[in-house]
Amino acid sequence: MEDKNKRETFSTGFAVFFATLGSAVGLGNIWRFPYLTGANGGGAFLLAYLLCVALVGIPIMACEFYIGRKSRKNAVGAFKKLKAGKGWKVIGFMGVASAFLIMFFYSSVAGWVYSYVFRALKGDFVGVTATTAKTKFMTTLVGPMSPLVWQFIVLAVVSVILIAGVKNGIERITKTLMPVLFILIIICDVRALTLPGASQGLNFLFHVDFTQLTGPVILTALGLAFFKMSLGIGIMITYGSYFTHDNDMIATSAKVAISDSLVSILAGIAIFPAVFSFGMEPSAGPGLLFMTIPLVFSKIPFGSVLLVAFFLLTAIAATTAMMSIVQVPVAYFTEEKGMGRVKAVLLTTGIIMVVGVLATLSADSSSVLGNIHIIGKKGFFDSFDYLSSNILLPVGGLITAIYIGYFVKKEDFKLELSNQGTLNNNLVLNIVHVFIKFVSPVLLIIVFLNSIGVMDRLFK
Repeated sequence: MEDKNKRETFSTGFAVFFATLGSAVGLGNIWRFPYLTGANGGGAFLLAYLLCVALVGIPIMACEFYIGRKSRKNAVGAFKKLKAGKGWKVIGFMGVASAFLIMFFYSSVAGWVYSYVFRALKGDFVGVTATTAKTKFMTTLVGPMSPLVWQFIVLAVVSVILIAGVKNGIERITKTLMPVLFILIIICDVRALTLPGASQGLNFLFHVDFTQLTGPVILTALGLAFFKMSLGIGIMITYGSYFTHDNDMIATSAKVAISDSLVSILAGIAIFPAVFSFGMEPSAGPGLLFMTIPLVFSKIPFGSVLLVAFFLLTAIAATTAMMSIVQVPVAYFTEEKGMGRVKAVLLTTGIIMVVGVLATLSADSSSVLGNIHIIGKKGFFDSFDYLSSNILLPVGGLITAIYIGYFVKKEDFKLELSNQGTLNNNLVLNIVHVFIKFVSPVLLIIVFLNSIGVMDRLFK
């Protein structure tokens, strides 16, 4: 069993930033953010999203960092170490449950991305048409064997990295891959901005039409901000437990939030100018990444090379995010159940593989398990997404905010986040604490009510 003396930490503040950013940047930035932006009015949605990151994302991230570094424990053990009442451990257990639920479907989508890297390298998208692009995506989606194989490959890659440990695995990979991701996405941006009609895409992304700022759009943006920043899953508690003692956690929260948002915006710049340049629909939905992008890139010079780069950066984002999600139950098994790291990683990824098959084989109505409904009309894939993203994450974040805002002494919170008074950030901490106590809980309650359909009835 890991103890305090032997427990790994990240080596430097630089490593902390890249590891934490790697946990936040994922398919939410390059897959979910563009298609939700396209479906919800472009610039208006982007503005709402950025406000939600500031009002909810940064304060809740600071809460989770506090719990993690103060306790130096996993998401469940942290509350025992902080001598919180037994009931507060529910936050940690919800985080572990959320990590599993997310990985059941997330590993499936990551498998699609890995397969598209392979297909792009083979040149499968040369001369692709709208019809063949859709056919290729549906083949990737439905399988049945191909998506299962790619899901297994994804989980094998993540397992190898996590078995190497915090420093030799998570830290080394994120420090290497995050700069590569930024370089690749900027290359795609430069090419997209040189396309004829690119200005239409930029106008769509950045022009704010305030008539588009409806209740449902704002609520969608709020939910996305929470999902994209990996909050309410126990990730930031777990990663915070590996922080150095001199890390400025408020500054790290802000830098991660800004950088994560920047990646999303850069992904939008890579996608929307190309979409408008070739007369595609920005509101194409979840298939925007897998159907529209190959079609668009096939029509431009060096498109095959750029397509490989685009899906490679998407694969990098998926991998770094998955590492952080899987680390939550791994840390729980090693510290609370006394397992060795290799056994904990293999057990975690084994559970994900077995149950994840249900998600992979139900991703579409034409899939093998596509007609089996679990929650309402939702199959396994959508039910795992709904339970984690719409229920457990906002509820976990809400309980975390209540715990820090009302059950942790303000002085203790400020002392830890000021590094025992060595940082001159008292004013910022006072403002953040007000948001934690009064603003974030209200917004998270609204997110939860929206997720169970209450707000829909109000806006009708």
